[in-house]
Amino acid sequence: MGVAGAFGIVSLPAAYATPSATVVISEVYGGGGNSGATLTRDFVELGNAGSAAYDLSGYSVQYLPGSPSSSSQWQVTTLGGSVAPGGRFLVAEAAGSGGTTALPTADATGSVAMSATSGTLALVSGTTALTCKTAADCAADSRIVDLVGYGSAVVREGSGPVTGASNTASVARAASLADTDDNAADLAAGTPSPVNSAGQTPGSGDGDGGGGGDDPTQPGTVRIHDIQGTTRLSPLAGQTVTRVPGIVTGVRTSGSKGYWIQDPTADSDPRTSEGVFVYTGSVTPTVAVGDSVLVSGKVSEYYPSSTSQSVTELTGPTATVLSGGNALPAAVTLDATSVPSGYIPVAGGGSIESLALEPTVYAQDFYEANEGMRVAFSDARVVGAANSYGEMWVTVKPDESPTVRGGTLYSSYDQPNTGRIEVMSLDAAAHPAADVGDELSGTTTGPLDYSTYGGYNVQATQLGTRVDHGLKQEVTRRQKGDELAVATYNVENLDALDDQTKFDRLAQGVAVNLSSPDIVALEEIQDDNGATDDGTVTSEATLTRFTDAIRAAGGPRYQWRYIAPTNDQDGGEPGGNIRQVFLFNPKRVSFTDRAGGDATTGTSVVKTRKGVHLTYSPGRIDPTSDAWSSSRKPLVGEFVFHGESVFVIANHFTSKGGDQPLHGRYQPPARSSETQRQTQAAEVNTFVKSLLAADKNAKAVVLGDLNDYEFSQTVSTLTEGKVLTPLITTLPAAERYTYVYDGNSQTLDHILTSPAVTRFDYDVVHLNAEFADQASDHDPQIVRIDVNRCR
Repeated sequence: MGVAGAFGIVSLPAAYATPSATVVISEVYGGGGNSGATLTRDFVELGNAGSAAYDLSGYSVQYLPGSPSSSSQWQVTTLGGSVAPGGRFLVAEAAGSGGTTALPTADATGSVAMSATSGTLALVSGTTALTCKTAADCAADSRIVDLVGYGSAVVREGSGPVTGASNTASVARAASLADTDDNAADLAAGTPSPVNSAGQTPGSGDGDGGGGGDDPTQPGTVRIHDIQGTTRLSPLAGQTVTRVPGIVTGVRTSGSKGYWIQDPTADSDPRTSEGVFVYTGSVTPTVAVGDSVLVSGKVSEYYPSSTSQSVTELTGPTATVLSGGNALPAAVTLDATSVPSGYIPVAGGGSIESLALEPTVYAQDFYEANEGMRVAFSDARVVGAANSYGEMWVTVKPDESPTVRGGTLYSSYDQPNTGRIEVMSLDAAAHPAADVGDELSGTTTGPLDYSTYGGYNVQATQLGTRVDHGLKQEVTRRQKGDELAVATYNVENLDALDDQTKFDRLAQGVAVNLSSPDIVALEEIQDDNGATDDGTVTSEATLTRFTDAIRAAGGPRYQWRYIAPTNDQDGGEPGGNIRQVFLFNPKRVSFTDRAGGDATTGTSVVKTRKGVHLTYSPGRIDPTSDAWSSSRKPLVGEFVFHGESVFVIANHFTSKGGDQPLHGRYQPPARSSETQRQTQAAEVNTFVKSLLAADKNAKAVVLGDLNDYEFSQTVSTLTEGKVLTPLITTLPAAERYTYVYDGNSQTLDHILTSPAVTRFDYDVVHLNAEFADQASDHDPQIVRIDVNRCR
């Protein structure tokens, strides 16, 4: 803010309805990177015709399509810094795939893909998105300082928009920056001529990252913190930088090969990272940790997925090694003091990429501000077990939402747990098979990276030592003679082609850990040839092997019931024809068979003088409803235990696939998959209501993998009218989980009971989700019901 100190800071004018003699939008160009364009990205330039500097802190430029629809929204790019008197201020926007010339170093950077021919730009006093979509409404918004409509824009100043914008032409004011609030009169089309606050134009100064003369052993003028900038996007994205200095802090020789460099001489801005990843593609890096290097390459933003944040990288690199064996820059400590309690900023569901980082407020901003830098943590508890990909999760906040067995509990959408961080060892052979509750003792150090799965992670060059805290599989008690034991277990795509080891381990879980329940609802039983898509829909061979394995493990000789799906209509692994299955012990409970149910014929409730029963058992709930499109249909069965009828409904709701991640660039993340699950929950709720309408004392157990949390709208919809009680909520909070994902212990599997089920004992049996070696990724659960005393 040196300009501000020299000239003073004054406030911006209140509205564009009064012509500005000070700060205006001086040039707009939306053709960057398009066919025929020379410049590689779009830009907006501001100009100051006044005699004092203007502070842009808290301001934004915003873009609206030229012909906005009802769903169109203003896209926001946050500003900062100031505009010198007579000076310019350059805002870089989205880059295209064409063009050959980079913009000069931008003063602010956004990611808005502007139209080359028609649109509206507004300079706004504030960072909240505008809502006006007509010229009159925008003229009445006092936050708008200046506005330019070009092409055929509906929103513009004066009699009409300025015309002539194209892939090769911008619209700009005269050098005087005169403003009469008439876009057609004040601006004209011409060759794009962006100028930044330093007076640089394309190809001038250091905008291309050059400098340092021709000596290949001397650094250029661009440093890593210049590349990283103060937002999630590099202000130099798309530009080539020359001889950027740094010390190599980590080398990756598999997968996305490359290495990290870090400048040991940091600037004073905590928002700008001093580290960056140098991507070498299929070429194995020849540098070593501790090398002092000068790296030239193109600044790129790599997106691991369509909804993830990006990783700032140098691509197509060339490097000069100046020396080896240098001391590494000190690592940034990750602990309860340094990592903020806020998780991530929000942008109304839009991208947060253009927001200025607040590393003292948000954990994800803190990590982004240290992207590519060496970080370290000590004596951290494992909260997500190691997997076959060499990944695990730890918490650097040991007191944050602990579970009873050492994990971190996910208990609401607003508390995603900021202390979680993924750990990936650069030496996969050294990655320990750690379980939840174990400890990585000592110090773990490495560059901070970002990936699709899990977000920010430590690429460990030094890994702490695993201390085994002895986590054991749970074994629940056996049901008493007058208790009906009903369990649910997602057996993770079990089919007859699986190894016997998988059958044996899952069988052990049923016979020993669950103590042989009377009824087991299984999810993810596949057809007999698994993923082979040849029309097979039966599961007889799969279930024969599974029940034989249970018997061999000391369990009963279970019988089974299921309804085979129509081929390729129930989602899951393609060709697998996933379905729910009832296992039951005929020596303890009987199944009431009522023929007629099939893949497309739904069952219903019938009230007779002898009581309530199903039209078909086993049966499905309204299987032709759109709620079950490409998804598993609930399986309903009628059982009798000690002379009492019990109705069991096994479910496997649609997955969370397609939801935006907690750590992604769109905030808050969209949970689009919830829509179908809520519709599915409504179908089951309606069915249970029909059962209770026929017999208010009907004993119903609704269970399975609902793929949603106990605090979700899915569960609220399922229980609407208080027809069901979710048993997970009867446990102490620190025990409410059945699944571990990204270091969050959470509940996806449920057992719910109707009001008549008043005497019960419920247990989640932890034997998979917390362990590196697991037979399934879900933990089973069981309820023991004293049926004859539930009256």
